[in-house]
Amino acid sequence: MVNEGPSLERCDDTSAQSFDAVQGDPSVSAQPSVSTQPSVSAQPSVSAQPSSSAYPGTSAQPSGLVQHSSLGPEELGSIKVSKRRWAVVLVFSCYSMCNAFQWIQYGSINNIFMNFYGVSSLAIDWLSMCYMLTYIVLLLPVAWLLEKYGLRTIALTGSALNCLGAWVKLGSLKPHLFPVTMLGQVICSVAQVFILGMPSRIASVWFGANEVSTACSLAVFGNQLGIAIGFLVPPVLVPNINDKDKLAYHISIMFYIIGGVATFLFILVIIVFKEKPKHPPSRAQSLSYALASSDASYLSSIVRLFKNLSFVLLVITYGLNAGAFYALSTLLNRMVILHYPGEEVNAGRIGLTIVIAGMFGAMISGIWLDKSKTYKETTLVVYIMALVGMVVYTLTLNLGHLWVVFLTAGTLGFFMTGYLPLGFEFAVELTYPESEGMSSGLLNVSAQVFGIIFTISQGQIIDKYGTMPGNIFLCVFLTLGSALTAFIKADLRRQKANKETPEIKAHEEEDSNTRKAPTVISEVHF
Repeated sequence: MVNEGPSLERCDDTSAQSFDAVQGDPSVSAQPSVSTQPSVSAQPSVSAQPSSSAYPGTSAQPSGLVQHSSLGPEELGSIKVSKRRWAVVLVFSCYSMCNAFQWIQYGSINNIFMNFYGVSSLAIDWLSMCYMLTYIVLLLPVAWLLEKYGLRTIALTGSALNCLGAWVKLGSLKPHLFPVTMLGQVICSVAQVFILGMPSRIASVWFGANEVSTACSLAVFGNQLGIAIGFLVPPVLVPNINDKDKLAYHISIMFYIIGGVATFLFILVIIVFKEKPKHPPSRAQSLSYALASSDASYLSSIVRLFKNLSFVLLVITYGLNAGAFYALSTLLNRMVILHYPGEEVNAGRIGLTIVIAGMFGAMISGIWLDKSKTYKETTLVVYIMALVGMVVYTLTLNLGHLWVVFLTAGTLGFFMTGYLPLGFEFAVELTYPESEGMSSGLLNVSAQVFGIIFTISQGQIIDKYGTMPGNIFLCVFLTLGSALTAFIKADLRRQKANKETPEIKAHEEEDSNTRKAPTVISEVHF
């Protein structure tokens, strides 16, 4: 599932500006550039646990802030990006793709699996919705695990569970073994909790200040590609036939392929994935380690986040958009088949079109944000265009021309799916220096909650009244999301932290000279 995700830390880098706070200079509070970011200095417990993420030389103090004497300008000068960063984000994207494929592989041929297992359409829908429910339940434990054990452990766990779930499904190739396929899908759904929040964390830990938005989009790209393949491949591999033995054979081919791919990717994660680069990739990332707290509280972090009105509005609007996408993806096969019987393959291709267009939208928006930093404006425009795309798709689905559906669905996907990484990036800006994992995780929880509500509700509306009322139902909530997005205040805290003014540079040099002077005097005295 997209949301990527999470997911579990922030796609950023922030804070050259708060450097003096780390130095512990008494004059810090007098600096205007620092005082504009009260949350940087006033909340010592907002960053990652030093045991899992701090770079050498940042030992934690009982008060919650690190010892300042070890983080001088010379350390910040050693900031550099690692060549390995591209391999890390590529491997992550690949196993995220594999997990996303398994999310949608049942929904894209909903009617075929209903026939094979002899279950209701709602039962097949739950094979998708279990991903949403599992995330809601396991977000906080997995977020804690990320802070406690770090990126590599979470990546290994997620890819291992994804592999295990894929092989469990091979034990469900009989019509009476639906519970086994549900078990395999639940295991995969647990794996995605270890995946959805990772894009922002990987981008902030491995990528420089001018790359984070692009890197986050690349990480989300894999998840979207998996959904696209999940729409395209199952209708091709599993034809709509009545002979259940032959049907079981075709299903087994799909399950074996995905099991082999998941195993290969698990091996790649073991080889390629590292905890963090040798040097921090940005000033903001360096400072976030310097501000690490040994007593970080997830509960207090959540309380602070929910006191941030702009972030609360973003949580709601992101959930409405992503929830509509999840419902549309899950129910797409059913909607297309109602108007175009026997077009399972084209239903999958329409889903592919939605996601591929969204991937381009995500990449373009990520590059645009890295260059323009216009988070509020870009998010609002994309949201409104997603609403327009949904209205046009609703009005054209029943015209009887598949090429029109392809065109309108692609336009919808470009904006609706392209919005998803924008939400992650905007959340990081609004909540810095809080944990990226917590902010992106709450976005994903909202998406899963609305995804379940929308999928069940729209499914019932389609069964009773048809596809148009069901799609109008989503249009209403996208309209609400667009209106709420307009009220979000563009408080770009991460961008403020990354701006290094001449005054700060001068103060750093003065501070450095001040620290050196007592050392010389002491030597003379002795």
